[in-house]
Amino acid sequence: MDDFPKTIETLAQLDEVQSRPTPALIAMMRRVEGDVMLLGAGGKMGPTLARMARRAADAAGGRREVIAVARQPLPELEAHGVRSLPCDLMNFDAVRKLPRAPNVIYMAGRKFGSTGAEHLTWASNVILPYHVASTFTGSRVVMFSTGCVYPILHVSSGGATEATPSDPVGEYAQSCLGRERVFEHFAATAGERVVHIRLFYAVELRYGVLVDVAARVWAGEPVDVQTGHANVIWQGDAADHILRSLEMAASPAVALNVTGPIVSIRAIAEDFGRHFGKPVRFVNQENGRGYLGDASVAAERFGAPPVSVQRMVAWIAHWFKIGGPTLGKPTHFEAQDGKY
Repeated sequence: MDDFPKTIETLAQLDEVQSRPTPALIAMMRRVEGDVMLLGAGGKMGPTLARMARRAADAAGGRREVIAVARQPLPELEAHGVRSLPCDLMNFDAVRKLPRAPNVIYMAGRKFGSTGAEHLTWASNVILPYHVASTFTGSRVVMFSTGCVYPILHVSSGGATEATPSDPVGEYAQSCLGRERVFEHFAATAGERVVHIRLFYAVELRYGVLVDVAARVWAGEPVDVQTGHANVIWQGDAADHILRSLEMAASPAVALNVTGPIVSIRAIAEDFGRHFGKPVRFVNQENGRGYLGDASVAAERFGAPPVSVQRMVAWIAHWFKIGGPTLGKPTHFEAQDGKY
């Protein structure tokens, strides 16, 4: 049954809705034994993943720790039964002292601010993975990557599949491919089981492509449609697919596109205009190109994401109307030059 609320009114309700485990995830937790460790859990998706894993583990029964590792303690997760461990992943000795969880979700990385500080982006996206991959050789590792490792494609292509050759544009995307290659090396030489999650673009009420568009329409600003299409997936659905992909981790490493449908930015802006009762203005002409993905493999394995684009738009529109907070972190999905 569809038990999603018509609207989301508070941050607590948002957290509850997007961390709900599905029956399929709970069933997987009964099959996959051992603790779950999330490395880099202090970012936008980390708390959702940690809470969802904890809730799924509790529903599955048995004893299992869910451990969230970040630079700083995460007391808000401790309150929900998640163990918080502070650790600087750039410190090799500190990484070596972490408990050897059999199930690892690796989500540390750097994107924004890369231009002008390329050295830090490369260090974050390649050195940290070496520390982790060389330490957790006996684990299943679900490794966050990005659709930016693919070439920029025309919408008529239907989007990149997992078989599309990598062709990253710019140093950020190149460093992300480097991150994949480090984990691939340990999958090939040490038997580490790895799945690369090529994610683009997760959405919730405070950030994401749809929030970027909504913010412009709400403020009466023109919407740039040069990059006229993008993939979107509700963050809770992405978290479900990411956790369930633990069973896909393999040696040699495999890749999985985690995303939702390709949407028209122009059509989304017009939808927000109707919700807000505001006119919509556009700038530039669509060139049909962008980072676009085909998630057929994930859909066949996990089913289509339950939260539709229409529901996301309605939730976000209501959130803006009630003055809900946003993170103020644009996705820059429209960038086609690889500079962030």
